[in-house]
Amino acid sequence: MSDHHHGYVWLGSGRELAKDGPRRPAHGEFAVSRVPPLELAHWLLKPASFVQGTWRDPGEAAAWWGRCVRAHADALTPHDRQQVSDRAEAAARAVAGGEDVAGGWWLAGGRFLSVCLIGCSPHRFRPEYRCPTG
Repeated sequence: MSDHHHGYVWLGSGRELAKDGPRRPAHGEFAVSRVPPLELAHWLLKPASFVQGTWRDPGEAAAWWGRCVRAHADALTPHDRQQVSDRAEAAARAVAGGEDVAGGWWLAGGRFLSVCLIGCSPHRFRPEYRCPTG
C-alpha cells in the first residue's frame, strides 16, 4: 500500500491534451509538460515542482481533491457539480486502499480539468518509481 499520495492539477486546452507525444515519458517534452500523462503513475516521473500537495491521511487528500474540483464548479455541468461530493467520498476510500484517484472534466471553451491523487512510496503498480519529492 502507498505511504502517501501526491496531488496534481492541470487545466488547459483540449488541443494540448490531444497531443499524445508529450504525455509519454519517452518524448522529449514529457518532463516539462504539465499535461496529464497517459498512465497515472507517470506523474511520479515529472518534476517535484508539479506536485500540488502531499498527504498521508486519506480524508485530507480527498478533501483537497474535492476543493480543487469545486473551485471550477461554475464551469462544470449541473450533473458534474452534483456528483463532486459523492466522488470526493469515493476518493477517500480509494486513497485509503492505496489506489490512485483521477478526475477529468471538459469545461466551457474546449478546456479540460484534470485532478489526480497518485499513490507513492511505493506506487501499487509501479513500485520502481521513486518519490518525486525525495
